[in-house]
Amino acid sequence: MTGVTVSQLDQLPDRDPSEVAEWRESLDGAARFAGPHRAAYLLRRLVEHAGRAGLDLPPLLETPGVNTVPTAEEPPFPGDEELERRITAWNRWNAAAMVTRGNARGGLGGHMSTYASAAWLYEVGFQHFFRGKEADGSGDQLYVQGHASPGVYARAYLEGRLTEQQLDRFRQEAGGDGLPSYPHPRRLPWLWEFPTVSMGLGPLSAIYQARFNRYLHARGIKDTSRSRVWAFLGDGETDEPEATAALGLAAREQLDNLTFVVNCNLQRLDGPVRGNSRIVPELERQFRAAGWHVVKALWGSAWDDLLTRDADGALVRRLGEIPDGQFQTYAARDGGYIRQHLFGADPALRALAEGLTDDELAGIVGTSRAGHEPRKVYAAYRAAVEHRGAPTVVLVQTVKGWTLGPGFAARNANHQMKKLSGKEFRALRDLLELPIPDRALSDGLVPYAHPGEDSAELRYLRERRAALGGPAPARRVVRKPLPEPSARPFEALERGSGSQPVATTMAFVRLVKDLMRERDTGRRWVPIVPDEARTFGMESLFPTAGIYSPHGQTYEPVDRDQLLYYREARDGQILNEGITEAGSLASLTAAATSYATHGEPMIPFYICYSMFGWQRTADQFWALGDQLGRGFVVGATAGRTTMTGEGLQHADGHSHLIASTNPAAVCYDPAFGYEIAVIVREGLRRMFGPDAEDVFYYLTVYNEPLPQPPMPPGSAEGIARGLYRYREAPDAGADAPRVQLLASGTAVHWALAAQQLLADDWSVAADVWSATSWTELRREALACDAANLAAATAGAAGDRLPYVTRVLRGAPGPVVAVSDWMRAVPDQIRPWVEQDWTSLGTDGYGLSDSRENARRHFGVDPGSLAVAALAALARRGEVDPGLVPKAAARYGVGG
Repeated sequence: MTGVTVSQLDQLPDRDPSEVAEWRESLDGAARFAGPHRAAYLLRRLVEHAGRAGLDLPPLLETPGVNTVPTAEEPPFPGDEELERRITAWNRWNAAAMVTRGNARGGLGGHMSTYASAAWLYEVGFQHFFRGKEADGSGDQLYVQGHASPGVYARAYLEGRLTEQQLDRFRQEAGGDGLPSYPHPRRLPWLWEFPTVSMGLGPLSAIYQARFNRYLHARGIKDTSRSRVWAFLGDGETDEPEATAALGLAAREQLDNLTFVVNCNLQRLDGPVRGNSRIVPELERQFRAAGWHVVKALWGSAWDDLLTRDADGALVRRLGEIPDGQFQTYAARDGGYIRQHLFGADPALRALAEGLTDDELAGIVGTSRAGHEPRKVYAAYRAAVEHRGAPTVVLVQTVKGWTLGPGFAARNANHQMKKLSGKEFRALRDLLELPIPDRALSDGLVPYAHPGEDSAELRYLRERRAALGGPAPARRVVRKPLPEPSARPFEALERGSGSQPVATTMAFVRLVKDLMRERDTGRRWVPIVPDEARTFGMESLFPTAGIYSPHGQTYEPVDRDQLLYYREARDGQILNEGITEAGSLASLTAAATSYATHGEPMIPFYICYSMFGWQRTADQFWALGDQLGRGFVVGATAGRTTMTGEGLQHADGHSHLIASTNPAAVCYDPAFGYEIAVIVREGLRRMFGPDAEDVFYYLTVYNEPLPQPPMPPGSAEGIARGLYRYREAPDAGADAPRVQLLASGTAVHWALAAQQLLADDWSVAADVWSATSWTELRREALACDAANLAAATAGAAGDRLPYVTRVLRGAPGPVVAVSDWMRAVPDQIRPWVEQDWTSLGTDGYGLSDSRENARRHFGVDPGSLAVAALAALARRGEVDPGLVPKAAARYGVGG
């Protein structure tokens, strides 16, 4: 086939090949007589026209490097542009002053250049788009770029929401009234809704927040039809995989309630985002390919004349050739350099520049960006909010450090530049035309500036925010405790399963299924699963609860004739996220904070392989705690030895250790169904009762079917606090050596078996304790220590005794602790256990084998536990040391 051009379309019948040939000839003629650029231009116009005509033709992934909204088509600016310029000037000044004052006093750092580039991106939104919560309790959700927080603080100061004293406590939080560096709901819960400075998580969370808004509306829980999610991010942030990980979801679900605003100042934290290529067309291709509507706002009005006179497109082509690293250099160089290097290579470009002075060229190329002009920004935002059927990204070009002077603007180091000199502040004042006298700048500590409470600026600002529904950003918590569920669902687990083996995973799912039937609270449960529902026994929820889909079910499922068929529905309750732990956790966060975002408390539970929860997404769990989320996280198929045959990649022996580092995570490792009932009941009370706490629960459950015993009387308090004696030793006589076996999760069953071995084979009495939460025991003990130390420093006697110490006090013999986790998990409580201590665990990597062989490998099976108990007793002289090797030989331990 050499020399023959093959087309994929050759496979399809062509009813009129001559017509195709004529079109080809026309295109060849245009290229031959008008040039290839003209021919390409004609093709672009045809594709654009085809799309508008409704023809079934995929859109181009990249459009010419000009603004999406032509200057002639920009909508009228709806506000007082001069007043808004003055408001923005005050905010620019105070943001820079706040960071500089903080550094002058304590060297506390801070960032100025990001807000300097993005000021109009926020101000146009605050004046004309961002809805507050006063109208409907929801408003818009704003994911503010973390490094731009000084600008939001400056605006809150003008609004009267912050004082000068608070601004002066920027990054000084130890006293309790300071301002956090970045958006942080836990530190400033009346202002910030979303933590965003762990870059990449904000964009991901914003997508799932927009989807959750639709979910609430579809299920009839809250009318969120007017809520819009705005996510502000930097172009460098898009390097984070999470930032663009869910673009496809947003497009598939047609989330036209979502707008990304990417501040394309072409700079990362150390240098250019793309030194040798161009980030704007790269992002346009990525977002268009994912199905997003793309609005580009690149060039300021100073470019209009040049672009209008660019008859053959030479300037646009030249701009498309320049890598971002070089274009950043143009922003920092003089007009002569720009004339030589940007316009000098082409006669047509030289002619365009001939009528301009070097200063004019420097002003156009160096600083004229759409992101610095409110009319351009307004036009882009209006195009975004009016688009239907897809989410929108606004790619807006700015200069990082704009208005801060030549020492900042477009400089690679400006992210690390934390203060302005007095000379630079005077230049900034003159540029912003602020009425600040020289004498106010003479003492070295630059002042904050304010136009006055009765100024035209503040009257305008307040009027605009009142029209948009109150202040933004703002976080409001409406106390709306949920009714306590009936006792019936919990009683089923408290009775036990008799002789029927039931895995604790299934016990939890059965409990939630019953709770979802509760009249008052059932519809508020939000099951979230990353495409493993059948693994966790949740398929029984499919037909009844349904799987949420904005499109319903447009196909006939292959298992439609089965009882537990896969049912999608517009009002479905289950969020089946596909194979994405990051997306599932973003969904959890949106649901877990609905009590504040929308004033509607929801009860989410996110169930996943425990191995693939904390290990993959610990940063998101931290953000969940930052955002004061409430809900249940269930690590299923937990432990390092319960996943038969799956091997080390599925074997979790450490999620509890990772979870223990999160102060908001309340962690439990229950052994029995009734323990789950107590824990879930207590969790509902703590998170959704009258005195709701800002915590979330982490439970690990197992896939090993075992008989579930009934709940022992009087055990509820111990279950909730983390430790209780489940079974005393069988009667072995008053003189029998005694040992205390502490176990959690599935290891309680190993301890019970070891208890029997010790009694039958060695006449040793062993008490078995269920340690439902090593972490909660440790935290309570630490709190006791802190209280006792505080009392001692005040000259008083501290008398608080940790619960674990008190419960175990007087228990005879040594303690041997065991779990299906690495030893560091039970070792958390070692300092507060008075008895001799031994711990066993599953340290190291997992492996593929049977449960029995895996447990023997790690030395946590009943025989190994019995040997460890005898060794502990031998060290104390309470049994003959010779029993230890005999027991090891009997049980095949060691060797």
